[in-house]
Amino acid sequence: MIVVFDTNVLIAAIITEGVCAKLLHRARSREFSLVSCPFIMGEIQRTLSKKFRLSHDETALAIEPVSESIVHVIKHNVKIKGICRDADDDNVLACALAAKAAYLVTGDSDLLALKNFRGVKIITPRDFEALFD
Repeated sequence: MIVVFDTNVLIAAIITEGVCAKLLHRARSREFSLVSCPFIMGEIQRTLSKKFRLSHDETALAIEPVSESIVHVIKHNVKIKGICRDADDDNVLACALAAKAAYLVTGDSDLLALKNFRGVKIITPRDFEALFD
């Protein structure tokens, strides 16, 4: 099963010890195939350095478990525009489509409101974790 985690899920997995960290551990154990793209990876780096004020070295160290959990960072040319209020969310949707993901896991209410986009199920981290119970 191919899955894309939105940036907010990956940041939560790095910063906290909650359900998102548990899901990242599942990805690292290859219980599913976590796929990402340069946009999401860049957004993680920007968030860690700007919002959390981590240095370049601290950011690299923080991203390490994420990088180890991802099976493939896909470069794609899928373009999505005007689906979400935030153009960044459209980029996350494009990543999920390009990855042929079964699930997009996010805490973003705008994305969650879609529920499904061109065959990609959009669910919360808690609902995704419930699939493993």
